Amino acid sequence: MALYEHVFLARQDISQQQVDALVEQYKGIIETNGGSVGRIESWGLRALTYRINKNRKAYYSLLNITAPAAAVAELERQQRINEDVLRFMTIRVDEHEEGQSAMLARRDDRRDRDDNKFGGRDDDRPRRPRRPRDEAGEGAE
Repeated sequence: MALYEHVFLARQDISQQQVDALVEQYKGIIETNGGSVGRIESWGLRALTYRINKNRKAYYSLLNITAPAAAVAELERQQRINEDVLRFMTIRVDEHEEGQSAMLARRDDRRDRDDNKFGGRDDDRPRRPRRPRDEAGEGAE
């Protein structure tokens, strides 16, 4: 059986629980047609580059699929019918990636950088000595 990565975008006005229900529905379609779903990643609600059917945001989901071509064709047919799915893309791959996808790894890197954004400074950065202030609140000249 072939290996696929399948990403789909769901409308912004449905809830995360409804997106999870869609993922389970599509997982069932793959399994009934003789395939299996390995990793499922939810990338959350993200802004779109351009509007799609009057939507500016969408829920992104990734499925790693091991299935025959007929199962993937049925999955895509069901997604074309469903109004909650804005776009989808299926790519055949030689092997599935281990660990997190690039999207989740990038989001974790951004969180690490933003931890220091407002509150602190890097400890290895040299600091300027502060000038003493006079009673008027201005620095000494």
